[in-house]
Amino acid sequence: MADRQQRWGTAVLAGLVAGICAGAAGCSGSGAAAEDAHAADPVETLRRAADTLLEAGSSKARTSMEMATGGTRVTIRGEGVYDFRRQLGRLKVVLPQDPAGASEHRPITELLAPGALFMKNRGAGVPAEKWVRVETATLSDGNLVTGGATDPYAAAEVLRGTRTATYLGTTELAGTEVRHYRGTADLAAAAEDASEGGRGSLSAAAKGFATARVPFDVYLDEQGRIRKVRHRFSFVNGRQKDAVAVASTTLLYDFGAPADVRLPADRDIYTGRIAEE
Repeated sequence: MADRQQRWGTAVLAGLVAGICAGAAGCSGSGAAAEDAHAADPVETLRRAADTLLEAGSSKARTSMEMATGGTRVTIRGEGVYDFRRQLGRLKVVLPQDPAGASEHRPITELLAPGALFMKNRGAGVPAEKWVRVETATLSDGNLVTGGATDPYAAAEVLRGTRTATYLGTTELAGTEVRHYRGTADLAAAAEDASEGGRGSLSAAAKGFATARVPFDVYLDEQGRIRKVRHRFSFVNGRQKDAVAVASTTLLYDFGAPADVRLPADRDIYTGRIAEE
């Protein structure tokens, strides 16, 4: 079963690019004293950022994933909602036009759940009304890359493995003042401290990426909530020897927005063969 899921995951990633050449949290304040507090221990601040999202409950999310393939840089974009307490999300993922300028691919609907990724409009021989389910712990990247969007809570949990971090001061993001941090996380360490639902996926990513070290930039608001996080992964595609640089960005906004995510029934999940594209 695990081998089958791994083949499915490989097919998913191939299909996405085929044809395309925290929480020091509730602290607030202003002035030099507040800035000193934010800068005092950025590593611990970022390791707690995922917990602050649990307190926030839910939010809307936008994602982008940039990668270079065949000498061409492509960007896959997603938008949706996420329930941090239940670790459930729904994204509509849009693939870019192919080099010939053909019409855009049909958007893929993705449901994110602890240990699983569900996709609809996947193509590759899957009936349009059916979902594909992939166990994320069987994917070599733990679904940090495969689905074309990083699970927002997984993106936050990567920060649990923060090894080094520097506070770079305040800036403005979409009209909100945020604190900018830059650092490096270790996926193996993140997996050790992750939630039960995210542990398997992060453990798989720690073993499957070219390196378990993940450089990042993250922006927290005054409540310690992640507003933007950008990771730079080094992913080894099974079809080539060289590592592929993948930059994944997650934007979180409108905290508390309704996020009613329902997973498909067993009868709606496709269990047949997925074509390799």
